[in-house]
Amino acid sequence: MGKILENRIALVAGATRGAGRAIAIELARAGAFVYATGRSSRKEGPSEMDRPETIEETEDLIRSVGGEGLGIRTDHLDPEQVRSLIQQIDDRHHRLDILVNDIFGGDRYAQWDKRLWEHDLNGGLRMMRMGIDTHLITLYYALPLMLRGEKGIVIEMTDGTAEANTEFRQNVGFYYDLVKTNVGRIVKGLAYELTHYPVTPLAVTPGWLRSEAMLQNFGVTEQRWQEACQTTPGFAISESPTYVARGIAKLVADPENSRFSGSILTAHQLAEFYDVTDIDGSRPDCWGLIAKHGWNCEDVSVIQKFR
Repeated sequence: MGKILENRIALVAGATRGAGRAIAIELARAGAFVYATGRSSRKEGPSEMDRPETIEETEDLIRSVGGEGLGIRTDHLDPEQVRSLIQQIDDRHHRLDILVNDIFGGDRYAQWDKRLWEHDLNGGLRMMRMGIDTHLITLYYALPLMLRGEKGIVIEMTDGTAEANTEFRQNVGFYYDLVKTNVGRIVKGLAYELTHYPVTPLAVTPGWLRSEAMLQNFGVTEQRWQEACQTTPGFAISESPTYVARGIAKLVADPENSRFSGSILTAHQLAEFYDVTDIDGSRPDCWGLIAKHGWNCEDVSVIQKFR
């Protein structure tokens, strides 16, 4: 890919693991100076997700690909911590070109089989705060710095296309559906309010992501992920976090990316448009499969047509 993002300054909020970590790595590989944030830290311990990954590991991985950046422990629900983070970026670089809002961590509160009145109230409200308030707080402090520049981009990470989220997402729980559809609304609002400003807002959704937690749930590693297809054939449509990250790096470098303002793009759409692939050379199209064959397709012969 080369250093197509050289001299660009990026903030990937929520980069401790999963897509956020991969995006931070790929932006740095492409030459951007990346601020990667998250709550899990070697020094201060794990977040409430209780996972082993840390934000310092993300910084190490950035450097391992020849990139530059910092891993900074930040709770994006704390306005003062976010204000301090943005001030640090301003003091050092005087601008911010790229913001990727990948903050969530609310999965642990999801009760897939519960209706609103059955769902744990505190857990549901906590999920709302982690998936919506964090994004708004970060935007509040980051956008004024971004608006000083000549051209910026805000990428809101979500789960689901606009079409898929038009109807209520069944079997994910009321609060999870509400969080993810709200991210799409945030992008619509930003697209309107930033119409005459040099910042492009849009959303990106990966498909069935082989995050660290997902691999652990299936009892496999990234190298052995296909073994999980023996018990769950539908897992054949899954994708590595690097897939969406490669597409986002190309998207950010595209001087005409404002064409996508206000939209929700899939990892597959980015791959097709910018000619990138997953790490195994495939181009999984999870959301294309869902659109044509529904949420529960387990026919491997069909799935292979969407890889």
